[in-house]
Amino acid sequence: MKKRYLVLLLLVPLAYWLASEGVFRDPVKAGEALVMRHADKLPLAWFGGRLYDAHCAGCHENPAMKAPTRQALGNQSREAILVALEFGKMQPMAAHLSQQQRRLIALYLTDSAEGVYDWLADAACEQPLDSGATRVGSWGLGPHNRRFVSSADAGIDRSNVGTLELAWTLALPRVTDMRSQPALLGDTLYLGDRAGMLYALDRHTGCIHRQREVMAGVRSAITVAEGRNGERLLVFADSLATVFALDPDTLETVWQTPAKLFDSSVVTGSISHHAGRLYVPVSSYEVAVAGGPGHACCQSHGGVIALDAETGEQLWAWHATPDATLQGHNADGSARYGPSGASVWTTPAIDAARNRLYIGTGQNLSRPATDTSDAIIALDLDSGEAIWRYQATVDDVWNAACQNGGANCPSQPGPDFDFGASVIISDAAEGRQMLLVGQKSGVVHALDPDANGALLWQQRVSQGTTNGGVHWGMGLAGERLIVPVADPERDIPGYTPAPGLYALDAVTGKVLWAHPVSRDCDFPMEHAPLVGLAQVRAGGGQPLAEQYRCSFYYGLSAATTVTPELAFSGALDGRVRAFDIRNGELLWQAATAVPLRGDNGVDGHGGAIDVTGQVVYDGWLYVLSGYSMFGQLPGNVLLAYRVTR
Repeated sequence: MKKRYLVLLLLVPLAYWLASEGVFRDPVKAGEALVMRHADKLPLAWFGGRLYDAHCAGCHENPAMKAPTRQALGNQSREAILVALEFGKMQPMAAHLSQQQRRLIALYLTDSAEGVYDWLADAACEQPLDSGATRVGSWGLGPHNRRFVSSADAGIDRSNVGTLELAWTLALPRVTDMRSQPALLGDTLYLGDRAGMLYALDRHTGCIHRQREVMAGVRSAITVAEGRNGERLLVFADSLATVFALDPDTLETVWQTPAKLFDSSVVTGSISHHAGRLYVPVSSYEVAVAGGPGHACCQSHGGVIALDAETGEQLWAWHATPDATLQGHNADGSARYGPSGASVWTTPAIDAARNRLYIGTGQNLSRPATDTSDAIIALDLDSGEAIWRYQATVDDVWNAACQNGGANCPSQPGPDFDFGASVIISDAAEGRQMLLVGQKSGVVHALDPDANGALLWQQRVSQGTTNGGVHWGMGLAGERLIVPVADPERDIPGYTPAPGLYALDAVTGKVLWAHPVSRDCDFPMEHAPLVGLAQVRAGGGQPLAEQYRCSFYYGLSAATTVTPELAFSGALDGRVRAFDIRNGELLWQAATAVPLRGDNGVDGHGGAIDVTGQVVYDGWLYVLSGYSMFGQLPGNVLLAYRVTR
């Protein structure tokens, strides 16, 4: 009798827990979710191995199939495998597997490679981790997305910027793209990579205090948030739109939750935090998938999801378009759906005084076009209700099929002039705030937040293209708006690229100065032999064009970072530059697209600088180098420069 009673005492709470996890409603789905939620405590690679043997080994372990071997796959990043299974060339073969099963296979493969992280033991710090005051805690370097660092915090000015020297480097295995802007707490730099690793580094030496793996590549910037009880959290999204909140001292997971509107949803912008809430911008891989044959385009759209910072619970979701419905069929017989698109690529700006959230959107992917595409939209912070919208480009409908003549390219496609640069809330106008936004069209807009986004001024700095104009982020220092322009070379009638850095008067839009950039080499060039870091530090490395290879791309796509005296800008050819904010004079530059051996003992190379801007603090400049998504120079290094006087 006592034994039965004891069993009952054990079974009742177990049954209650299983019910709370949804196991009785949908055993398969709930079981998979349960496995992923408790990933830290289960031998997930074992499950993935069984799935690989059952569904993949028949090809990949058969030499006659000429498919990559298990070991070759294991040397790739987890993100690369996941993207191939979810959206790439392996998608048809993996379509019968659930998303969680595909993740387990990727986890198994990347865990099976040997020696990839053996260097971690030698790179470990001897001193304890210092997660002191928050120095850099958001993509926009503040809720208004100004990307501004005060003189006191920067420690770099006109008088000493020319003395910046390379202090240390970190090269990361399995990585070709460096896109996640680090966070800085005390003397600890938190860096996420595309292989799914998060590192806590000593910012002075680059040694590693702690590291941990997440399921997929770290895609967004690292945001520092606070729970209701004041505890700090490191918040970021991985490449499959899972949002993580980690303890900065232990790197253990506090919570994780999906932030998807569709299977193809992804988080491209970074996560904003305000008053115990997280605001997650949602975009979509479908813009690229639509270029493939047989895809029924298009059924996804962008949006914003609000989460409770303490628990990860979803509070509300705003959708950029209504749900897509069947609109007809393409010439090849494939179904055509719409409306779709209007992805949110930008990091939301927080306007606490007006209780508003400002976002920018991209083009529609299929017709019918909506008035929410290529637009700046104001949402209520509490409810997600749309308050007003300003549409910059009407009837912009475009997807990747328009690049290859695919069936999914809509009739009369648009120019793909979305907003990727985040909205800046400016105090430059005396007694009145305005919103400053840059567009891929090459146009900068100033809007009135108190007049439903009414246009105050416009300034065109370039003609723009699908990969041109203003890409990732402008910077605002007082009344000077610093605008990087990407403009690649394109064979388009009447198009003249104008890549470079521009300064505008933030009140009037007047161009104050312009510093064009150019390709200082003959394209293409061959790769050069590996050189040691000591040679680069000593000036023994050759110029960029001779040292590595000449880059086709050389414009300024990455977000800029500004101080009262300087503007820092990274280029697609791997150069990082510091300009005098008064007149655009070039005060310092360094070539990062060079092969080197990192201080952690891993061979690496720099490449294109894209997406994220530079982190500046206390006389140090941290640069991420490498980005290959659009054919730019790949790379896998973090470079730390410091002033020497």
